[in-house]
Amino acid sequence: MYAIEILVKEHENIKKFTDQMERICINIMDGAELNTELFRKAIVFIREYADGHHHGKEEKILFQYMIDNLGSVANTLVRNGMLVEHDLARLNVLEMENAINRYEESHSTKDKLDIISNMMGYVYLLRRHIDKEDGVVYPYAENNLSQVLLNEVDAKSREIEDGVLERDDYAEHLRFLESLIEM
Repeated sequence: MYAIEILVKEHENIKKFTDQMERICINIMDGAELNTELFRKAIVFIREYADGHHHGKEEKILFQYMIDNLGSVANTLVRNGMLVEHDLARLNVLEMENAINRYEESHSTKDKLDIISNMMGYVYLLRRHIDKEDGVVYPYAENNLSQVLLNEVDAKSREIEDGVLERDDYAEHLRFLESLIEM
């Protein structure tokens, strides 16, 4: 299924991001300087690529089809699981951003800890979240939505994906990810 293939590919990029941010946080714990500009760029990647683009497609298309057509199991899985975790990830990012703002003023150890802790909270949450989506949610949707509905999900996903690779902002997110890997 096209939509799910794209979502899984995006998960691969998000996992690369989490791996690199974990490495960066470990380096800070080992004495490297905390680069607030890098963390601000990470927040942009999260908000625009992982949340805006990826989670946006899940929430507006796939999850909505599941809620509307697959009954209480899908409703519970999506509303009490996936959407709650999306909100928890957003909270980690907001708290990290607040800590960065404070750190740039104070350079306090507590604010540095808050930055690292919230990034690592995001890393751990997204790793588990991706495993659930890839291993449970997506297969459940593929196995239980009718072919007509799956085709509609694919069509709506194609509308969003059409031309996305040529967009400057999307390309910038992928370049940022590559720069993290090369660090």
